Amino acid sequence: MTCQSFLFTRKKNVMFLRSFTILVLIWVIIKPDLCFSSVLSSLKALHLQGHITFENNEFAARDFGNQIHSHPLAVVHPKSVADISEIVRHVWQMGPGSELTVAARGHGHSLQGQAQARGGVIINMESLQGQEMQVYWGQFPYVDVSAGELWINILHETLKYGLAPKSWTDYLHLTVGGTLSNAGISGQAFRHGPQISNVLQLEVVTGKGEVIICSQEQNADLFHAVLGGLGQFGIITRARISLERAPKMVKWIRGLYSDFSTFARDQEHLISAAKTFDYIEGLVIKNKTGLMNNWRASFDPQDPVQANHFVSDGRTLYCLELTINLYPEKANTINQEIEDLLSQLSYIPSTLFMSEVPYIEFLDRVHASELKLRSKGLWDLPHPWLNLLVPKSKIQHFANKVFGNILSDTNNGPVLLYPIQKSKVDNRTSFVCPNEDIIYLVAFLSHANPSSNGTDGLEHVLTQNKRILDFCEVSHLGVKQYLPHYTTQEQWKTHFGPQWETFVQRKSAYDPLAMLAPGQRIFQKAVSAS
Repeated sequence: MTCQSFLFTRKKNVMFLRSFTILVLIWVIIKPDLCFSSVLSSLKALHLQGHITFENNEFAARDFGNQIHSHPLAVVHPKSVADISEIVRHVWQMGPGSELTVAARGHGHSLQGQAQARGGVIINMESLQGQEMQVYWGQFPYVDVSAGELWINILHETLKYGLAPKSWTDYLHLTVGGTLSNAGISGQAFRHGPQISNVLQLEVVTGKGEVIICSQEQNADLFHAVLGGLGQFGIITRARISLERAPKMVKWIRGLYSDFSTFARDQEHLISAAKTFDYIEGLVIKNKTGLMNNWRASFDPQDPVQANHFVSDGRTLYCLELTINLYPEKANTINQEIEDLLSQLSYIPSTLFMSEVPYIEFLDRVHASELKLRSKGLWDLPHPWLNLLVPKSKIQHFANKVFGNILSDTNNGPVLLYPIQKSKVDNRTSFVCPNEDIIYLVAFLSHANPSSNGTDGLEHVLTQNKRILDFCEVSHLGVKQYLPHYTTQEQWKTHFGPQWETFVQRKSAYDPLAMLAPGQRIFQKAVSAS
């Protein structure tokens, strides 16, 4: 080969490599746009009874916590379970070559973006509201409801039949699917267990788009997986909820303690007694001014003179909150029954307050506070809540440190504290709690001002939360988070402990692409490079 032809060939190869490199670079640049365009086209081509929106979806990037804001690609507004199945199956069939994920969003009451999906598809479960609720009478009454229905609407409907669900959350403007994906805990849990212990049957759309009916007897593994499963195994679309006779009125009672051990002892006595109240909760109150006067707006003091002299300022107090259901056949004996129950307790006598209110007013009590906070512009502030499950054997140590040294006051929001019995929780579900007979829920329900540098500021509350969590870890208290939030899979492994292996196996079985509920940050969808 001559020198001239060699140079010509070399020049040709260089030009070819340059052209090839340019083409590759162009493909790398335009491929995401082509993929994005094809994803949009495929979503728009779906035949749904509802509809999909690609703009004005800012609401789906917000939640009650107001700290995480992840914008989706699209929001599905389903009109049927078939719509949900169709969209999930579509994303499943796109396979690991697509980064698309799916999250179900209820009333938006998540705290850390758990129901968000950055660049993914949000299913607006509230679009299913209004579907007929079916109430069944009989020895074991129940109601069949859409998972997008609010608990407050279920209460209104079931009360028409003199019935109501057995177990509640303190706030009723939440969807059925949302609370059942966590647990649903309130003051009735000591008797009936959390809401997930009062479900008879579920309809679930798995991560493959399959619609499956499940219960204790049918597809039991999926049934237990999705209850408390943080949305990882499927989207709950319908639920059958156990009901009981509902009272028209309740006696609502509050009393204060200054000693934590006495307070805890009385709470534990009440949840274990054969004859007791129907609702048992507690509050921690620290450095609260004018507490008795605030209570007078809703309660009557049993000793008005002594109540006037009681000072709450600068003190750490513990409030026992109770209700007992009022039925006509007990009208002549209920007051004596209440007196007998209260005689077993050691609250400060001058702080006993009572009120008689409609059952629905008591259950929906937080909504009244919501309306007041909304009127002051405080409802939409960040809510850096911290919910913990503390074993009974460690609760005194926890209280000494946290309420004695870390918590400065309770002016940013209530601090709930009350015991439940582990025997009321089905350990086959995905819900995780400490392994002791009695567990305390301790909930720091703070709101925070993001622009403040004071004790009402977001940074202050987040720092306080971290101090509490660090103390629990260093002291080996065996605490578990309720409504958990972690950022690494190692932290999730620690959270689930011996249940982690089962959790992973269930994920592989029901959502093998790990495309559901990415906002929980437990699993990451494995995307192929093709």
